[in-house]
Amino acid sequence: MAATLAIASSALSTLYRIVVYLFLEVAPISRAKYVIPVLYLGYLLTSYLGTPAFSEILTLKQEVVTVEQEKSETNGNVVTDVSVQETTAVIPVVEPPTLRSALSTIIFSVPSPVRALRRANLLINTLLLLAVAEFVFFPYFDSATDVVYTRVGAIYPDAAKVVVRYPAANATENLVRLVWRQADGKNQSEVPWREGPIANLTAERDWVQTVNLRGLWPNTPYEYRFEDLNNTLLPYPSAPIRFHTAPDPRLHSGSHFRFIASSCMTPNFPYLPLQGRRIKGLDLLADYLWPSESQSAAASLPTVIAQNVSSALSSLASKATASGNSTSAENATAPIMPPTNVTHEVAADQSVPPTEFMVFMGDFIYADVPIYFGDDAEAYRRLYRRNYNSPSFRKVYERLPIIHTYDDHEIINNYAGLGNTSLPPYPNATNAFELYNAEANYDPIDEGQYYFDFRYGDAAFFVMDTRRYRSDIFSDEPTSHTMLGDKQLAALYNWLGKVNNTAVFKFVVSSVPFTALWTYEALEDTWAAFPYEKSALLSAFQSVPNVIVLSGDRHEFAAIEFAAGDNGHNVLEISTSPMSMFYVPFIRTLKPRSEEVVNRTREEVVKTEDGKEEVVKVVEEVPREKVVKYIAEGNYKWSTLEVDTRDYDHPVVRVEIMIDGKPAYNLEVLGKPVKLQSTTALGSLMPQFKGVLDKIGLKPSRWF
Repeated sequence: MAATLAIASSALSTLYRIVVYLFLEVAPISRAKYVIPVLYLGYLLTSYLGTPAFSEILTLKQEVVTVEQEKSETNGNVVTDVSVQETTAVIPVVEPPTLRSALSTIIFSVPSPVRALRRANLLINTLLLLAVAEFVFFPYFDSATDVVYTRVGAIYPDAAKVVVRYPAANATENLVRLVWRQADGKNQSEVPWREGPIANLTAERDWVQTVNLRGLWPNTPYEYRFEDLNNTLLPYPSAPIRFHTAPDPRLHSGSHFRFIASSCMTPNFPYLPLQGRRIKGLDLLADYLWPSESQSAAASLPTVIAQNVSSALSSLASKATASGNSTSAENATAPIMPPTNVTHEVAADQSVPPTEFMVFMGDFIYADVPIYFGDDAEAYRRLYRRNYNSPSFRKVYERLPIIHTYDDHEIINNYAGLGNTSLPPYPNATNAFELYNAEANYDPIDEGQYYFDFRYGDAAFFVMDTRRYRSDIFSDEPTSHTMLGDKQLAALYNWLGKVNNTAVFKFVVSSVPFTALWTYEALEDTWAAFPYEKSALLSAFQSVPNVIVLSGDRHEFAAIEFAAGDNGHNVLEISTSPMSMFYVPFIRTLKPRSEEVVNRTREEVVKTEDGKEEVVKVVEEVPREKVVKYIAEGNYKWSTLEVDTRDYDHPVVRVEIMIDGKPAYNLEVLGKPVKLQSTTALGSLMPQFKGVLDKIGLKPSRWF
């Protein structure tokens, strides 16, 4: 019985360690927080009741006893007669363990008669339990109520939104004034500060306020800081915060800028002891965006020259590729590409413009991972404060404007709002999201909504709300299921109509993947669960040139191409996550292509019977959706998108995928030339959606 309990103790200990490792280093599955204490208690009980099974061979010590007896003879002589009696005593002796056996005992929890090794196993398992407790409960005890921070959100050509949190001691409100000036770098100390808006910070709003700084010039650097109403400089920020306004989109001079796209982050995962505020992915992002001066200076002159030559050759190659797609007779032997985006892998280009902003595509917090602390407002606000209290995040948000959408983990896993804003936990969850992230976004299209659009130069963005109006896919008819709701859907169609010929590249931001190639849980949580609405949207996207969908959620990277017919435009999706969270090793849930196909015509040169060459049209079937590139590995992922429309005949988006701080993949998207105009009427672009618009009371005939 004792030996059986010792083996059970070893098995429970080993299983316990495996589950702890998976929970802290692989994926913080919520159910594990219940399994781990049970396994630990089982290990303690069996260890206490069981006697360790002896794995060593015992040494047997034998003792021999000799007895001498005297015997008298009759003649008076004494003769000694020796009688020998052997007695064997068995004494168990445990040999000291070797280094190899001791390590095996510690690593694999092998039963051992050595008390010190048993105590070492107990100590290790207890420390693992404490690590789990720190990871689970640190977000609750680290309330970050005193965090002070500021950041820039939406940047317009003539304005910017600034968030500030400045709690006051023993008060219910705190008034701080933003002061600002232009930051041209020349005699900066002599440039006077100008008074800006006053932030009315209250305890009711968790000391957070977003203010609008207006009256700025396009494409101009500025800096700001804070004072009290007595014009006394406040200690934070210690140095002025700088930002750069957006270019004027009415000036069609071309754009050249970069932005970051990613989603999904939580502090201290994978877990490290006593690092509860660290978000390693943001540390890596900060190093990527602003490398140290020593690293910059390390580049030798030959390296710089080689980089410039490489950039020039890449530019020439792009133009040559675009020219090669001509339909002229001189290029008849080349395959005819549809009027669409062309994508191909390229080498990384080191000549890049500054990064202007970041689009964070949801799961900014994990309200229910590793534990759900309830749906009250403070439970959600605490997690936002924790992120803004992270020194890793501070290195980024104090220098880079960030705009946000939200996804399910800002609320609860796989949340579907059903259009009911009073359904818990939505009110308290979105209250925190609004205070900390949403108010700093661009102004919503419709008041009180979280979907919005914005421009940066001649690139246009539409950011979806994929949770508030999402239907319950397990009820009603599938044809009635919606992710966006009628009003948001109409706003998206209207935006497509306006940007069709007024912007070169159009970026549609979805917190969940648009493709249906992901399986498993994605079949219920992504656009795959809304096939009818997705099909209508895809048709709309393919009627507009240069549409790129940006998404996150899956904790993997994938580039997906949606093929169009002869009269449409291909659509590309770049799905990137996590910024700093888990990925699942070994298990892959992305199919390489869809079973659904589209017909596309290409021209082919054939020889006739008389030996002449003739161009014939060939109809081929291609997958409607196919994977261009898929990378699942990596806890820290983001995409850098470089938009370059300075040459309107050859607009391009260069995509660089960074994984764990290192370049992993580069993609170049060659756009269609767009003759920019002032506006495009929605009705002429997509008359097939008239029924949807009429349903919500909008009359397309009035928009011409």
